[in-house]
Amino acid sequence: MTEKVILGIDPGTTIMGYAVIQVKGSQVAVQVMGVIDLRKMADPYLKLGHILERVTGIIDAYLPDEMAIESPFFGNNVQSMLKLGRAQGVAIAAAIQRDIPIHEYAPLKIKMAITGNGGASKQQVAGMLRRMLSIPEEDMPRFLDATDALGAAYCHYLQMGRPDSQASFKGWKDFVNKNKQRVCKPPSA
Repeated sequence: MTEKVILGIDPGTTIMGYAVIQVKGSQVAVQVMGVIDLRKMADPYLKLGHILERVTGIIDAYLPDEMAIESPFFGNNVQSMLKLGRAQGVAIAAAIQRDIPIHEYAPLKIKMAITGNGGASKQQVAGMLRRMLSIPEEDMPRFLDATDALGAAYCHYLQMGRPDSQASFKGWKDFVNKNKQRVCKPPSA
């Protein structure tokens, strides 16, 4: 029976979500789910230090075998993207310090894996995870960043059994036809 502990991270500079799941064969159990609340910290560098300290503490407490982290999505605000990338980088550094393999997933991939809909809302993802993992309503976290982190961890669990590298395609057109959710339309000129 395969046993694995997966740490999921939803990077953030005000609220960072985390979750740890334990996999035993085909059984998945939530070990912990919560947030690192950075709202009261004004100094951006102290926030990064706090992220490093807390993520390292979570790693040391739960000893994950792997980390699944949500990749930042490109938005209109370059400064926000830079801050988010720094927070993600610090969480990744914490895993690297402990020799934990890191797997990065786009928000669309996580939503597709959990709900089957890349456009699903955070509430829909949380609701589906609650049902799939039999989490009592009263144990659901107040911040959806925690369930986003759980989504990253669970997405990685789902990917473990069927990695993309096993897929075969007859050419670019075949790949596009089989992966419409992963291919974006080029911008119009």
